[in-house]
Amino acid sequence: MPSPATPDATPDTAADAAPEPFRCFGTGDALYSRYHDEEWGRPVRGDRELFERVSLEAFQSGLSWITVLRRRETFRTAFDGFDPRAVAAYGAEDVARLLADPGIVRNRLKVEATIANARALLALQAAGGSLSDLFWSAAPDPRPPAPESPADVPALTPESTALARTLKRAGFRFVGPTTVYAGMQACGVVDDHLRRCPARALAEREAGRA
Repeated sequence: MPSPATPDATPDTAADAAPEPFRCFGTGDALYSRYHDEEWGRPVRGDRELFERVSLEAFQSGLSWITVLRRRETFRTAFDGFDPRAVAAYGAEDVARLLADPGIVRNRLKVEATIANARALLALQAAGGSLSDLFWSAAPDPRPPAPESPADVPALTPESTALARTLKRAGFRFVGPTTVYAGMQACGVVDDHLRRCPARALAEREAGRA
């Protein structure tokens, strides 16, 4: 689960504002709140869509998610909308371009991993596989009960550990069990919205589990 953002409001502003609804995280930052309410935990399918999520989760490694979220549109521009075929064709000039781009996280290992992952995805597809199918095959069955508090939310699971192992065998990088589990949470493969969070019911309904 992403960490809560630090509220931007001053005490006076916070006192004047209407109380916000309960959220698992993100209250106090409009962008983060919107991400929690409208995206996190909602089902995501499709190889390009999952490739983007895997890439951003890798860039988030060691940082807070809000750091990446605030740069997401710049990431999309820099990486050709995370089109796997376009990214797989990147060469040394593209790596240099990306490392010079202040709008993204400039980390050579993560940039090169994203390119390698695009190539791994194309190889997976050529062999008749699908990144989306791999992620959704990792959905736990039976699904665990809704967490009551953040302390009940794991950092990794047997399913994320197995999926990370499978992805690494397929040539993917920066896909450790914790990073993979964050992707599973973000894409609705698991629903870790807390039981009393209003967004949980919406996520369950979209996944057909309500």
